[in-house]
Amino acid sequence: MSDGPSSFRSRVPIAVLALFGCAVSTYLALFQYGVLSSVWDPFFGDGSRAVLTSAVSRMLPVSDATLGAVAYLAEAVLELSGGSRRWHDRPWLVLLVGLTAAAFAVTGVGLVITQPVLTGTFCTLCITSAVISWVVALLVSREVRAALGRVRELRRNGLPLSASLVGRA
Repeated sequence: MSDGPSSFRSRVPIAVLALFGCAVSTYLALFQYGVLSSVWDPFFGDGSRAVLTSAVSRMLPVSDATLGAVAYLAEAVLELSGGSRRWHDRPWLVLLVGLTAAAFAVTGVGLVITQPVLTGTFCTLCITSAVISWVVALLVSREVRAALGRVRELRRNGLPLSASLVGRA
């Protein structure tokens, strides 16, 4: 098994973590849609209920937890896409993974900041979801750096950006 930046040994744990995030977000969405009458929160008591029923959580046509579940699922699919040389052969895919992970990490920061500001409390599983996003972003950074290096190398060799992103030498 290769230990390169796109090795499955590196990517499968990230995909599993994203699927765990999907499960957490799905659980929270089930509460937001009224399928579950209560939500588990060992640290903040009724804080989860306050956060999950806040005006922020209802700003969009679908619940924010539903968006999180879909995003985590997309992240897992992207993480499992491509072979063990995708950083070299398909840098665009790795950069898409990196952009996705970075967007989720930034969103996680925003959600953690807005919880106490808008509701005066926190949600344990919401914070858990944010932490998962941060860890995923950290874990994909090695492969993203390798893909960026590959694109830079191809650009230095005179290839246009479009050819460099698809790894054509």
